Amino acid sequence: MGDEYAEEEKLTEEENELEGLYDLVIPPGVPESIIVELVEEFDLEPVNRLSNVDIVEIDQRELLALRGELDTVNEAHDYMMQRLHELQDEFKSPWVNPDD
Repeated sequence: MGDEYAEEEKLTEEENELEGLYDLVIPPGVPESIIVELVEEFDLEPVNRLSNVDIVEIDQRELLALRGELDTVNEAHDYMMQRLHELQDEFKSPWVNPDD
C-alpha cells in the first residue's frame, strides 16, 4: 500500500522537474559534430526519448533529444537547420548548375 504512494510521489517530483523544459528531437542522420555543437553552444541536456516512428509500420523507437528551456530549444533548432543547410551546400557538385 505504501509503495503506491511512493511511486505517485516520485512521478510528481519528475513532472515538476520537467516543467518548463522542452525537447528538441534530433532527426536520425544528423552528424555527431552538429549535435556536440548544439549541446556545448546552447547548454542543452542530451536525453533519450521514446517516439513513434513511421517507416513501413509505426514503431516506437528511442531517439536522441536535447532538453532545455523553450527559447533556448528554439534557438538551437534554428542553428541546427542552418548548419544542416551549410553541410548540404558542401555536398553540391561544382559541375551541376541548378539554374540551367
